[in-house]
Amino acid sequence: MNTKYSDLINQTFYFPQEEFTLNKDNLQFHGIDLMKLVEQYGTPLKFTYLPKISENINKAKMWFRNSMEKHGYEAKYFYCYCTKSSHFEFILNEALKNNIHIETSSAFDINIVENLMEQGKINKNSFIVCNGFKRDQYITNIARLINNGHKNTIPVIDNYEELDLLQEQIDGKFKIGIRIAAEEEPKFEFYTSRLGIGYKDIVPFYRKQIADNKKVELKMLHFFINAGIRDTAYYWNELVKCLKVYIALKKECPSLDSLNIGGGFPIKNSLAFEYDYQYMVDEILNQIKIACDEAEVDVPHIFTEFGSFTVGEAGGALYQVLYQKKQNDRENWNMIDSSFITTLPDTWAINKRFVMLAVNRWNDNYERVLLGGLTCDGDDYYNSEQHMNAVYLPKYNKEKPLYIGFFNTGAYQETIGGYGGLSHCILPQPKHILIDKDKNGIFATEVFSEQQNAEQVLEILGYNKNRNENK
Repeated sequence: MNTKYSDLINQTFYFPQEEFTLNKDNLQFHGIDLMKLVEQYGTPLKFTYLPKISENINKAKMWFRNSMEKHGYEAKYFYCYCTKSSHFEFILNEALKNNIHIETSSAFDINIVENLMEQGKINKNSFIVCNGFKRDQYITNIARLINNGHKNTIPVIDNYEELDLLQEQIDGKFKIGIRIAAEEEPKFEFYTSRLGIGYKDIVPFYRKQIADNKKVELKMLHFFINAGIRDTAYYWNELVKCLKVYIALKKECPSLDSLNIGGGFPIKNSLAFEYDYQYMVDEILNQIKIACDEAEVDVPHIFTEFGSFTVGEAGGALYQVLYQKKQNDRENWNMIDSSFITTLPDTWAINKRFVMLAVNRWNDNYERVLLGGLTCDGDDYYNSEQHMNAVYLPKYNKEKPLYIGFFNTGAYQETIGGYGGLSHCILPQPKHILIDKDKNGIFATEVFSEQQNAEQVLEILGYNKNRNENK
């Protein structure tokens, strides 16, 4: 009878896969020996495999290049990185090696952009697309960027007031975009996105505030669907509505030459994940070209803002199973040496699933378990995998430590979890390491941040401050 963990994986999925292979009974990720990482750095452990960032950027560029050649699409493609997915310098440093552009979401993003400009990593040809609802400081920072000579900064208008606020602080003529407030899927609790301006209101807004405005040049229409870029009737219907607005606007506004289709490429969340990226790019560009050709307007340059797709598949988290609690005759709780709420908050907040696999002991028999975190919170658990609505792992054996990995966790988890600050039950944040590969294919690791210690936590809470003042 096939009862080994390796048998379970092989019977359920096509395995090995591009990024997941075995070395005897230990898991490798992109050729990285994960047990060696555990032995060197311990657990809990976060890691970022930097080459995956460049790999995904260049895959997307290839898909768009292929489609533009296939359809005779005579315009350019611009890959923007959505910084809110991960703001860390090591992420931006890797991404910017690939001649990309930047999309921002809030005021401090502009400070990051200015820092990167000072280092020569962003130049005058880089587009800075400024999205989001713009409070005073964000407006001021955008204006400073433009006034200091970065003319490829494009604030995307989210509401009617923003244009006036920008004009008050920006000297001379500047470029803008307009964001469409897309209609949501029927399952949503609301009908229209809170971001942007409604389909039917965009052309009237242009006529009223932009058409005769000598200070403003409309360059971009921005379109984004919360559900992401997926092969559904809903997505294609919204794209068609977007194209109708683009064409109507283009006929009145010759300067309009770019369509930003936002982010939304999915990333692998299961070994059973399937998505035809090239097909989706082909079909999107084909739909745009057909609509523009029929209306006799030039096809737009295409901008994308991939965030999770850029960084998600570069990240991972490793844990040790500390103990197994048998709470009744059916439920075995494997307790990990960290917390899901604090280190993988999306598993708790939006029930997100990541690729989860045992790191070692693949030749041992398996069992069904629940995974529990260390906080005293009833929601600190992970109890199902998308493919089978359960978690199966090698059987717990206190004499043979078991390690598990969560993969493709590189987007949002650190910032949502409050990196550098307090965590629930003041559990310490794990050590984080960076993994790179030289031109000879040799892996190199470095510690980005050590595990948080008690002194750092007490400093945040004010205890050390109070003690120093009392001396």
